[in-house]
Amino acid sequence: MNFSTTVLQRVFTTAVVTSAVVVTPIFTAIAQAQTLNGAGATFPAPLYERYAREVRKKHPELRINYQAIGSGGGIRQTIAGTVDFGGSDAAMTDAEIARVKNGVILVPTAGGAVSVVYNVPGVNNLRLSRTTLPAIFSGQITNWNDAKIRADNPGVNLPNQPIRFAVRADSSGTTFIFTNHLSSISPYFRGRIGANTAPKWTLPNVLRGRGNPGVAALIARTPGSIGYVEYAYATQNRLRSAQIQNRRGEFVAPSLQSANAALSAVTFPDNFRVFVGDPAQGYPIVGLTWMMIYRQYADAAKSQAIKKWINWVLKDGQQFNDDLNYTRIPDAVANRVLQTVNNNVKP
Repeated sequence: MNFSTTVLQRVFTTAVVTSAVVVTPIFTAIAQAQTLNGAGATFPAPLYERYAREVRKKHPELRINYQAIGSGGGIRQTIAGTVDFGGSDAAMTDAEIARVKNGVILVPTAGGAVSVVYNVPGVNNLRLSRTTLPAIFSGQITNWNDAKIRADNPGVNLPNQPIRFAVRADSSGTTFIFTNHLSSISPYFRGRIGANTAPKWTLPNVLRGRGNPGVAALIARTPGSIGYVEYAYATQNRLRSAQIQNRRGEFVAPSLQSANAALSAVTFPDNFRVFVGDPAQGYPIVGLTWMMIYRQYADAAKSQAIKKWINWVLKDGQQFNDDLNYTRIPDAVANRVLQTVNNNVKP
């Protein structure tokens, strides 16, 4: 994957995202305005908002509504059939897929980094090793001047104060990406917490926020806190992000470039479901996000609208990923996905 490092300001929202509706000719008939309702992950919400605005330039008859309610909510609504497409940063399990009455296709749309953000006055360049980070989030380390944190940060004046932990209150794909990495590098964390969208945290001083915006707000106003958010929520809220040790032993800060390096060797199977636990290089806490669409829709108009939307996202839409600090889906993978969608989505 080769991507631009241009950074433009993202616009964040957890509200409904919409685009205007205009009726125009399409194919050989007059297109009817189509509304597609989606819900799910907050991780890609800024990107999906941009998509919803930009798609109308090519398809003004499409109206896209996306509610950022968390990956768990996106999966639940996809299973219930109450949305036209869902969003999740945690790929559906086989058991979840089996519950979707009309069948489901996982459509990867982007990738990105999850930042470990902190608010410790006077500490500007925190480094956390592969042993220290999971020890913090499994409750083995509870004070900022613990010997393991000091060893990672020689010469840094760490305060003698309890760590405040900020985690997600909702079922979250961002949480899955984070806990999947910690489970991959720490048997203790894997056995005690595990990779999950809604883990049972065994931590003292826990604060809980809804969505990436909620956790970012908690960190910003709570001295002595540490948590995790999607990379752009860290940068836009001007939160400090820790440098995290990767498999090579390097301490790496989150960025588009370091996320690209981590995801560059990802292989997508036929169902496009990937779990990135401990990449060989780059920033180590990274993941992908998916739209979940049905194999069968109520009528031809809806199925054609979904195909039109997904084709735009994986062709025209990918150019906006770089602008918003998301990695692109490689062309070869996108073409495979589109072949699956175009051949299998039916009324």
